[in-house]
Amino acid sequence: MKYLAIADELRGRIARGELPPGARVPSTRRLATDHGVAMATAAKALALLGQEGLVHAEPRSGTVVTGREHRGGGRRGLTREQLVRTAIAIADAEGLGALSMRGVAARLGVAAMAPYRYVRGKDELVLLMADTAFGERGYPAKPSGDWRERLTLGGRTLWSLYRRHPWLAQLGPITRPLPLRNLAVHGEWALSALSELGVDAATLCNLHVLFFSHVQGMAIHLEREQNALAASGLTEEDWMDHQGPAVAAMAAGHPTFARMLADLTETGYDLVLDDIFELGMRALLDGLALRFGR
Repeated sequence: MKYLAIADELRGRIARGELPPGARVPSTRRLATDHGVAMATAAKALALLGQEGLVHAEPRSGTVVTGREHRGGGRRGLTREQLVRTAIAIADAEGLGALSMRGVAARLGVAAMAPYRYVRGKDELVLLMADTAFGERGYPAKPSGDWRERLTLGGRTLWSLYRRHPWLAQLGPITRPLPLRNLAVHGEWALSALSELGVDAATLCNLHVLFFSHVQGMAIHLEREQNALAASGLTEEDWMDHQGPAVAAMAAGHPTFARMLADLTETGYDLVLDDIFELGMRALLDGLALRFGR
């Protein structure tokens, strides 16, 4: 079976020291591309190595080789919190596409059906993951500052959580809000600030959707960039260099676009999502202040 061959290759590299303890193992997408297999097949290979205790997922680092001092038999006394935290680590490192109930069980070193004692399936697990992630940061018990300062804090707090867990932005459209207790904490903070604009309930709801959409809309690109990097092996800068001729050809006949590219080439430019997020927040708040006389 192909997944066994992939696992054997990685196992050999670990044994030979090519992948020492702490070294990052190729991602699911990279393995799928290199071996010409489906993502599920690559994920199965990593899950097998995880079950053997050779690798484990680390947030924002990916799947890494486990040190000998941490290797051993399967874990006992599984709890729902362990299950959720392990699933979050996998999603942080590999994205939601790599998350499966069997994979989580393998990382925990338990039977494939063990997680079902705590959740009905992947959908319920993802909701628990999201609620846990949104609960990692909160707000002062006694709010201070005006509506603009409080809304800025709310936006930056949400942005920091999406930064930590890029998969959060992929969970669903704004038209179908997730019924999560900890997400409601962020909603209440923003609504309380926006209510000082003195608007009716419908407008208040619309403004909250607009505010949340800015944060989530920017955050969607965080995991997309992770996926693009894993699939192509090219950084943003490498990709732009590779696409240079095509972009220049596209600008032909569009003088403003061409002039902007020429200026940016001369001065240098880095597209930083954090900066654009802040720019958008300021523009949004400036607009609300003008529109509602605040």
